[in-house]
Amino acid sequence: MQPSQVKSATRAIEILEYFKLSQQPRSMSELASDLSYPQSSTTVLLKTLVKLGYLNFDRRSRVYFPTPKVTSLGDWIPRALFGSGQILDALNDVHAATGEGIFIGAKNDVYLQYIKTRNSIHALRFHIDEGTIRPITGSAAGWMLMTTLSDDKIDNLVRRANIATPNPADRVKVRDIMDRVTEIRARGYAHVQNLPFAGGATIAVLLPVQVQGQPVTLALGGVVDRVKANFERYLGALQSAARTIRPERDFDTPVHIEL
Repeated sequence: MQPSQVKSATRAIEILEYFKLSQQPRSMSELASDLSYPQSSTTVLLKTLVKLGYLNFDRRSRVYFPTPKVTSLGDWIPRALFGSGQILDALNDVHAATGEGIFIGAKNDVYLQYIKTRNSIHALRFHIDEGTIRPITGSAAGWMLMTTLSDDKIDNLVRRANIATPNPADRVKVRDIMDRVTEIRARGYAHVQNLPFAGGATIAVLLPVQVQGQPVTLALGGVVDRVKANFERYLGALQSAARTIRPERDFDTPVHIEL
């Protein structure tokens, strides 16, 4: 595939993600300006998405907006990922009990991916977009997921994650991760402060099910002082929610789809 084709594919996805955030019709010039795209290529790309049926173009007001075809691309995914909804119920229960940011995390190659999130209701909070990925070696949720792997696979994963991490300062030592994983296995949960955000803290527990053959973690994130003051209550909410989940065929039947 040519670099220009890769760039066009990336921009098409970025346009759809842009509409997810704006949730308003936008003109070509607004899209080009906000996304820093050349107007000529933006025009061609928008016309292509209209022709494919993913965008609607209102010629009178000269604005674009996604069509229901965009929704149909993924309307089957929640059922495929979350089965009967037990995982989502657990996420919502912890959110209701704590008001903190709650997320379901899964391993995606050498990354942790936030596959489902509920944002905090507190005034001082950290925002994580659903679908975001970060190095699996740099978060409590990632370490929690690594407890399901053998030591040799952890070694390989850490080395590959380091290769994929461009900033040398963000790379980690295999021995340090092994020590963290050993500690987490012993106590049954992961907890860290000031990572991946300065001033933030995370608590993570493993769920007793898999999503598309991958282990998943239920985690809570918030401001360090608030998490510290409520640590036992927050951990209890996570553990209680995890205990409500029972393995089901919907969750545990492996299929050939990588998260």
